[in-house]
Amino acid sequence: MPDDRFLNRELSWLDFNARVLALAEDPATPLLERAKFLAIFATNLDEFFMVRFAALQRRWQTGLPLRGADRKPPRQQLGLVTARAGELVARHGVCFEEQVRPLLEAAGIVVDSWSKLSEDEQGRLHEYFLEHLFPVLTPLAVDPAHPFPYISGLSLNLAVVIRDPDGGPHLFARVKIPANVPRFCTVGPGRFIAVEELIAVHLGRLFPGMSIVEHHLFRVTRNAEVEIEEDRDEDLLQALERELARRRFGPPVRLEVADGITTEVLETLIRELDVDERDVYRIPGLPDLSGLWQVYQEADRPELKEPSFVPQTHPRLRDGERSIFSVIRDGDILLHHPYHSFSTSVQRFIEQAAADPRVLAIKQTLYRTSGDSPIVDALVDAATAGKQVVVVVEVKARFDEWANIGWARTLERAGCHVVYGLVGLKTHAKIALVVREEGAVLRRYCHVGTGNYHPKTARLYEDFGLLTAAPEVGEDVTELFNRLTGYGRPPSYRRLLVAPEGVRGGLLDLIDAQTRRGRRGLIQMKVNSLVDEDIVDALYAASRAGVQVDLVVRGMCTLRPGVPGLSERIRVRSVLGRFLEHSRVFRFGQGAVAQWWLGSADVMRRNLDQRVEALVRVTDATAVQQLTAMMELYLADEAGGFDLGPDGVWARKAGQDPQLVLLTGATTT
Repeated sequence: MPDDRFLNRELSWLDFNARVLALAEDPATPLLERAKFLAIFATNLDEFFMVRFAALQRRWQTGLPLRGADRKPPRQQLGLVTARAGELVARHGVCFEEQVRPLLEAAGIVVDSWSKLSEDEQGRLHEYFLEHLFPVLTPLAVDPAHPFPYISGLSLNLAVVIRDPDGGPHLFARVKIPANVPRFCTVGPGRFIAVEELIAVHLGRLFPGMSIVEHHLFRVTRNAEVEIEEDRDEDLLQALERELARRRFGPPVRLEVADGITTEVLETLIRELDVDERDVYRIPGLPDLSGLWQVYQEADRPELKEPSFVPQTHPRLRDGERSIFSVIRDGDILLHHPYHSFSTSVQRFIEQAAADPRVLAIKQTLYRTSGDSPIVDALVDAATAGKQVVVVVEVKARFDEWANIGWARTLERAGCHVVYGLVGLKTHAKIALVVREEGAVLRRYCHVGTGNYHPKTARLYEDFGLLTAAPEVGEDVTELFNRLTGYGRPPSYRRLLVAPEGVRGGLLDLIDAQTRRGRRGLIQMKVNSLVDEDIVDALYAASRAGVQVDLVVRGMCTLRPGVPGLSERIRVRSVLGRFLEHSRVFRFGQGAVAQWWLGSADVMRRNLDQRVEALVRVTDATAVQQLTAMMELYLADEAGGFDLGPDGVWARKAGQDPQLVLLTGATTT
């Protein structure tokens, strides 16, 4: 196969964020939703630099000769990524300053400057500064007696140049913007001022008797990867807490500065922070637009947002008097969140299990959950009631480590059996098992899903989940939990594919079976990322054999579709919108012999080889019809989205929004 058959994964990730930015740039997007997408873009880019760019930079700095599937060396990738990121940062700033901000102001939602405020408004904000900001601000001088201070990752800071009015040299100081105060101060209904501007106009209070020569905002991004030698550390929680403390001091990988910063101040920051000039990004206009989330949430302007939506209870679960276990016994229930309510399905499943005296045991994985999780509350109640409760908590879930350590300890104190999975692997599978005594038998009820047990994100993320009492699924899930909590060789599963041993091989076998069918074959996948080289090559082989391959990929995709002689029968579409497309669904074959699978695994090496993942085969006829209708909707010629070309360029395609169609269907059933 040709050497250039893979796209670069880091550039593909930036292309994904460019598609998010395109939604912010689209005049058809409701105005406050455009502001929200600008905030999402900013948050996404922060994480990209903390993790993906940081890893690439470290490989180059340590001289590791690792190349990606596209064979580009790390130094070349860094140059391409830096250039592309710079383009997107400029577009991002222009979108806000020249498009969204003027429209917000015309609609009465204003991010004001100090000079435009009335005397009364300035007076109120002066009092706010004295009461809420001044006590927590710490001016830090930089001179031979005061070394350059540590700059925490993603914090906003003011670089201040001062001098004695009676003469003397210019002096440098830093003022950190507190992270525990709102990004914007409220001036009045729909009117805000950036907190750094309010602090800047009061710098004289922080440096009394001194003249303020200049001040500039800056922000540092640090490497946030955590490395733990699990085979060496006996106590995983202590090891993780130690590494999380070290993460705060990761090396800088990006320096963001105000566009108008002077050369002298910038040189000081570059020297003291030890960053490369190529890692400096000048931000046009307002920096750190992730703060626009605050504007979106506080602006009470429903006409500028998407229409409100209340998730609907699944039709099979609307009889509130009937036990959920009785309903599941009648047949599998396929849930499609957020269109189907999480609280009246998955949450109800766990809560009823906790309260049901006939339930003997509950076993569940937790990767991410909410701060006030009703799922955790139910598990605590179940343990308190004397049930056997086993929870596999993944304490290494990136950026949720501290929260999950807290949940693990809460569950342990309640009497739950808490384990952390298998050494060297993240447990990413979304599975729950309830064992219930029914007469002379013990029946197993299971949930296998694509999304986290997180009530809040279940209203924002698109995911599938299967509730089933099928004995073969119950046996599989039981054996998987036994493996996660004990010792033993990987078992042979009946309705599950389980990573790291079974998902890669299972998918390759299913693809190969369709490849042998040639033009009678069909492969369809809906995933977050498609970057695994073996799977991509297998899809190329299927296309060359005549198989139709349809891919819906939200994020990274290294496969080139539509290349003559390689991938003419492959098409790739990306759907972005109000909800984050998060489900992983796989179809192999046509008609009655088609196999449908769903679960937690993306088509990435880390998911296939370095995590515990679970895919379940969906066999219920009604559930298969639901999945078929969903896939047809996303792949329809009249559907909107983004299509990937053989040159690696994504093209916006006008058409009906699949999410809107599903929303309409959910509210009318």
